[in-house]
Amino acid sequence: MRTLQPATTALDEQRIPVRAKLAAAWTSLVLLYAYVDILAFFKPGVVKDIEAGVVFEFDISQTLFAVFLTLMAIPAFMVVLSMILPARANRTTNLIVASIQVPFAAFNAVGESWRYFYGLGVALELIVLALILRYAWTWPRTAR
Repeated sequence: MRTLQPATTALDEQRIPVRAKLAAAWTSLVLLYAYVDILAFFKPGVVKDIEAGVVFEFDISQTLFAVFLTLMAIPAFMVVLSMILPARANRTTNLIVASIQVPFAAFNAVGESWRYFYGLGVALELIVLALILRYAWTWPRTAR
């Protein structure tokens, strides 16, 4: 008795909407930012500095944390905005915000002694930002 085996066929390649690509890329960027920050807690002296009231070179304050939260909220909001904004506004917003995020991502490696760790983090973040810029720049157009 033989068991029927399904015929092997090519996988169905469905086109992924630009909005979904952008939202997924922004989600990846937020996760990379978060994981780099979380893993940085394991660097020697970081927790000690935090307990002493210092983050990087800055004194811990509500103002500092409000700035940090604002900087992290921007890419987090881009996940939602990439799905809900009209196409033209979506494209423009993604091009502007991703362009502004490039120097912000690169700044995270400035002056760091852990060059491999932060270098890899920044490189990965820049790759995701490049994808966002590419997806937004090459957004398909329809004929009028």
